[in-house]
Amino acid sequence: MSDQNLETPGRRTFLKTGSLAATATLIPTAARAEDAVKEIKVALVGCGGRGTGAAAQSLAVPGTKLVAMADAFEDNIGKAYETLKKKFGDRVDVPAERRFHGFDAFKKAIDSADLVLLCTPPGFRPPHFEYAVEKGKHVFLEKPLAVDGPGIRKVMEAAKVADKKKLKVVCGLQRHYQNNYLETLEKIKEGLIGEISSTQVYWSGGGVWTRARQEGMTEMEYQMRNWYYFNWICGDHITEQHIHNLDVSNWFMGEHPVKAVGIGGRTKRVGKDWGEIYDHHYVEYTYPDGTIMNSQCKHWNGTWSKVSETIVGTKGTATPGLIKDRSGKVIWRFRGKNNNPYQTEHDVLVQHIREDKPINNAFYTAEATLTSIMGRMATYSGQEITWEQALNSDLDTMPKVLAWDADPGPKPGPDGLYPAPIPGETKVV
Repeated sequence: MSDQNLETPGRRTFLKTGSLAATATLIPTAARAEDAVKEIKVALVGCGGRGTGAAAQSLAVPGTKLVAMADAFEDNIGKAYETLKKKFGDRVDVPAERRFHGFDAFKKAIDSADLVLLCTPPGFRPPHFEYAVEKGKHVFLEKPLAVDGPGIRKVMEAAKVADKKKLKVVCGLQRHYQNNYLETLEKIKEGLIGEISSTQVYWSGGGVWTRARQEGMTEMEYQMRNWYYFNWICGDHITEQHIHNLDVSNWFMGEHPVKAVGIGGRTKRVGKDWGEIYDHHYVEYTYPDGTIMNSQCKHWNGTWSKVSETIVGTKGTATPGLIKDRSGKVIWRFRGKNNNPYQTEHDVLVQHIREDKPINNAFYTAEATLTSIMGRMATYSGQEITWEQALNSDLDTMPKVLAWDADPGPKPGPDGLYPAPIPGETKVV
């Protein structure tokens, strides 16, 4: 598969045509009750917190009904079912025989529905999306879409098939559906900040949960319960979280970077509970015209935090909902109506299903995902990594066998610590 499969319009073409911002004209303020003509059967695959939230947002759209649920863990299904049933009552029609658990459970749930919500950890997303498209289902696809090059290639092929089948695909990069981002982009297109000269993107915070190893757990179960800390299933936090900010830079630039260099490591989050991933990354990305994106993300408690994006131009600087000139004077501020972009995603998806209008977010979401993977490859290896190297890498991180007693790959040493990547030694391509 060549890099041409992930090409986007150049920035200047984009700023003239606004083609990548077309979503703005498609966002309804709310789903219309009169659109609820034919009931849409929904299946939830991945019943953790994000999956439960996505299901609630899907059910908030008139005419949807949850009919099947799947997760590797039976207890996750039970928690999600109780939460959704309490809120939505009869619109959650998932008897015990349509609650599927285990590694192959996703197939049975997908087979039961018209629209599937794929909300498992990202390592599972490529085969789940591939199967949903094969079965002719519309899809809500959480980000990121994969954790390595082979996964990205699989997603891209499935996305092309989805277009051929006229399937509707919306992805969980919700800033594309957020009013203040959309209006900021319009102002940049109008020339308020001049030509973009650089971008700065951040996801710096304190980190997320850990789950203790329980007696009798297999290594596979432990890693599945703590999926955030293992690359085969998460892709590191630069991919799982920071993808949002990297995507905004790509979106506003109208293209993807062509190479990356970076540094990263483990400074604060070192111990048996933290798996194999880094706790900080800094990456310098270069776009085709030489524009630089500076990217930083970290999981450090008790330190400066920021989750946002800054677009620097020759005339001014834009952040979401705010533009200043070069002297720091505010020259535009978003004064429109705020929306819940997580809900808008599902409103738009159902609207397009009902009206049979084309929509497929998988292409730009795959591009953002690969941007994050390229950055991780750069920090892990200490080498400059090109887009082509990241896309065409044959390094497949997924376990050969998915079973509770199977070998997931990473293993703790005698001290209980998992080996972490070492720049200059770790191979990533």
